[in-house]
Amino acid sequence: MIRRRHFLGTAFGSTAGLLVMPNLFSGLLFAADSPNKRIQIAQIGCGRMGMGDMQSLLSEKLARVVAVCDLDSKRAAHAKTVVEEFYKKKGEAVVEVKVYSDYHELLANSEIDAVVNSTPDHWHGLVGVAAAIAGKHVYGQKPLAYDIAEGAALCKAVRAKKVIFQTGSQQRSESPFPAFRSAIEAVRNGRVGKLKSIRIGIGMDKASGKKPAAMPVPDNFNYQAWLGPAPQQDYMEGRCHPQQSYDGRPGWITTEDFGLGMITNWGAHHLDIAHLAMGQQLGGPLSVEAKADFMHDDVWTVHTKYHVEMLYPNEVSVTLDNSFENGLTLEGDEGWIFCTRGEAKVTASDPNVTGQAKSALRASDPKLLAPLGTEAERLPKSANQYRNWLESIVANRDPIAPVDQAACSLNACAIAWISMKLGRKVQWDAAKSAFINDDEANAMRKRAPRKPEYDVAALLRDAKI
Repeated sequence: MIRRRHFLGTAFGSTAGLLVMPNLFSGLLFAADSPNKRIQIAQIGCGRMGMGDMQSLLSEKLARVVAVCDLDSKRAAHAKTVVEEFYKKKGEAVVEVKVYSDYHELLANSEIDAVVNSTPDHWHGLVGVAAAIAGKHVYGQKPLAYDIAEGAALCKAVRAKKVIFQTGSQQRSESPFPAFRSAIEAVRNGRVGKLKSIRIGIGMDKASGKKPAAMPVPDNFNYQAWLGPAPQQDYMEGRCHPQQSYDGRPGWITTEDFGLGMITNWGAHHLDIAHLAMGQQLGGPLSVEAKADFMHDDVWTVHTKYHVEMLYPNEVSVTLDNSFENGLTLEGDEGWIFCTRGEAKVTASDPNVTGQAKSALRASDPKLLAPLGTEAERLPKSANQYRNWLESIVANRDPIAPVDQAACSLNACAIAWISMKLGRKVQWDAAKSAFINDDEANAMRKRAPRKPEYDVAALLRDAKI
């Protein structure tokens, strides 16, 4: 059985990764009810998930949303209205919410303490690095970044500037998905014996059935800025976001220039849980062999069917397949435990698996899920992912999903994608964050940005990091 001190240490990495800096937000700061006595937050990216993130923070007593930013002026205006109406319903006569179209201008505002980065995946790294350099605390949607190099750059910026970075890996918190924490703690306390294998289901994307075709760019949308580091290409609403609604998943999620598909979409969530169960949240696989089909002659471009086999330290095999039920099966030599989201949602628009009749937490033997004793090893408490971030800012400590561990989860997903694209097995050195004797694979850890201003490495150099 794992000892308590070891478990808590490996659950969040060594103390070398902990923040040490002056406490910018004393407890006295939050004693008053005045809006300016709260953490002043700006929402960057006001789409489907952005609105969900922002509305979740509006309800938190430690937070005050003071600014919104989006390259679609309609979405920015809508977000401003949502914030103003929320606070006015709370009894405030005058509410000031600043609107930005350029996140650089937002980050230059010294009155803003923290930002929520809910941009598309290809902007996670750039906005996150710029925010950290500006001294802003960050809540960043998963996956941590678009590629391995961006994730590493984000780790450097966050640690160098000593800001509090929380990843949107809500499955680590107790609500709304308690099954994952229960499964992790049971496995880490030896309930399934020696962990042998993990089977992961993350769903499968299907082609849209629509051929790519150029469209006129809406007047309210700064498409060239939205492209950012991605390759130059014609505008297609199906590859960006719907202009008339927030419903459904936006097309950038299924367009490889902007997001890598299910392997980083749901994969970032479930591989993160697998890492916690294995004690590999600061590690990674030894080898990965993946195969996948990719969409062709379609407005979308990501993978469809896939099969991924990973080997981790301690001879634990991790397998992902599109035929598996969404969730994780953690199997040892004394039984298995399965965990999934079930019917719970993070936000009203959360695209989780619904309609499941089975329990979100089940096992080969119900005894494996019996309550743990008072001396059992536990994950640190986190009732809510957003609140944990705010409380971590106040306490000046790492949150439940810190940047370094998010980078390792991203790496595992990206390695699988690289193996899919190469169509062969790859060997990985987690300590060096590099493929072993494989120039072709190593070259795929980073893509060339469309313009120099979109290069995160240049941002670090300019900031002398």
